[in-house]
Parts: sequence; structure tokens; C-alpha cells
Amino acid sequence: MEPTASPHPAPGPGAPHRRPDPHEAHHEPGHAHGSGHDHHHDDAGCAQVLDLDAQVFGGLLDQAVAVAVEHAPTPMRTVVDLGAGTGTGSRALARAFPDAGVVAVDADPAMLDRLRAGLAGTGLGDRVRTVEADLDAGWPDVGTADVVWASASLHHVADPARVLRDAHDALAPGGLLVVVEMTATSPVLPDDAAHADLAAHLASAMTHAGWNRYPDWTSYLVDAGLEVVDRREPTAVVPPGPDASRWAHATAARQREHLADHLAPADLAALDAVLAATALTHHDDTTDPADTTGPTPTHTIGARGGRIVWAARRPR
Repeated sequence: MEPTASPHPAPGPGAPHRRPDPHEAHHEPGHAHGSGHDHHHDDAGCAQVLDLDAQVFGGLLDQAVAVAVEHAPTPMRTVVDLGAGTGTGSRALARAFPDAGVVAVDADPAMLDRLRAGLAGTGLGDRVRTVEADLDAGWPDVGTADVVWASASLHHVADPARVLRDAHDALAPGGLLVVVEMTATSPVLPDDAAHADLAAHLASAMTHAGWNRYPDWTSYLVDAGLEVVDRREPTAVVPPGPDASRWAHATAARQREHLADHLAPADLAALDAVLAATALTHHDDTTDPADTTGPTPTHTIGARGGRIVWAARRPR
């Protein structure tokens, strides 16, 4: 799911490159849309962060989708989006493949409701259908696919090797599987900030907490019978602005809540400073733009993010 998929940073290319133990639960709070895990967390808060991430890092999604377009077979009939979340990836894929239908799969009915609502007015509603399914319970009934897309969802399933084998079998000969993971997502503080090393400390805390832990998927793809044809690591630094401020506020709030046990007092104070600096813009989307009586927001916090994109083909 493209923060659309995950609202929090993964450990990045330095994440443990090992086969995950199916009995481990390395999920960050509120995000497990490829499987049935963690449904008791704050789904609304997770959805908000996913949508904000999509706004701020839309360019990274475009680059990942471009990989799919470059290697996709022809003709294109069906794209399956595993762990579709709020639907940003599904909509992007529908636009990128105008002759194909998109099947958006997610275990969370609330996310699928939000996805369907997001199709209103896009002209894509007749080409995107939703399937509620838990990947841990088996491969969903989605038919034959030309492209299978798994953005920030594969690391949530209990047995990713089995899911990849199922994806291989669901692909038409010559079909493409694209796996996307997040890397190094963090607020960017001003150059004169007192705690400039906050990003590094957050990355360490998230690694210890097991957030978005994933292996290098290359060997998994090969073991599933797929031929890896591409691997890229796009990154982006987004300058301060209204969207970056809202994203930083929502992200810092969740990090502050869930990583407190893994952060030093100085790190918590730095997160509080991020929250204070972005508080005026946290509710920009509900504020009357004609109201000029309140304070004018000063945007000082940027955003840094990255993706790893794997593309693998089922041999013809």
C-alpha cells in the first residue's frame, strides 16, 4: 500500500535481510492491510497518515508506477493491488493502465469504504473493484492478473513466500509482480534545529521496535519462480509547506505515542517541538480559507522519504 501503504518508515536497505519468522509480529501500529492483523488499532488515524503520505510523496509513487509501466506485458487487462489501503496506488495504477481493470484487495472493510469513496469524481470507478480478503487465509478470488502490485503490504503477511508463490500462479505468463517498500521516512528539521540528529534516532528506535521490518525480497521472488527484472531506490526531500506540515504533525504524533519507550528524553522533546511547530497547520483542511483572523502558519518542517521497488516477471 502506497502510504499508501505504510505511514511510518521502514528500516530501509539496512533492514534485516533474513527470512522473517511467521510467528513474529513486526507491524507498526494501525497498518496491516494485506492481512487480518492489528485491526484493533486506530484505523482512522492510520488512514489519515496514509493519505497525507500520498500527498507529500506522490512523486515517489509516480516513480514506482513508472517501473510497472516500463515492464508490464501487453495487452494489459487486469492489475491486482494487494493491501490497497486507502486506494492511492489503485487510482494511480488505473490511470497508468487505462485499458485495464484494477482489483483492490484489502482485509479492512473501513479502508475499502474509504477507497471507494475516493473514486468519486475521478472517472475511474467503473474500472476499480474491491475485494475484501485476508491474504493469510489464502489467495483471493481475483482471476488471472497481468500485474500484481504489493506496496508496503507484503511484510505484513505471516507467510510471504507462500503469497509470492500464489502471486506467481495468478499471473499470466509474462505477467509482472511489483513489490514496494518504504525507506528513511522522517521529518526534516531546519538547519539550525537543536536536535538535528532526530531522524537518525527515530530510525534506530523504529528498528528496535520492529516497525516495517522486511527482508530484501529478491531471493523470495526468485524462489517463487519469478525473474527479477528491475530494482530501484528512489528518494525525495520535500520542502516545508502546508502538506509537509500536516504530514509531519500526524507522523510525529504517532511516533511520539508508540516509540516513547525506545527514545531518549531529548528525542521526545524534539518530537514535541515538531508537534508544536506544525500544530497551526494540523487542521488546515477544515479551516475556512477566508478566515484571516488567526495566526498565519509558518512552515519550517520538511519531509524525507524513499522507496525500494522490485519488479519481477513470470517467465513465459
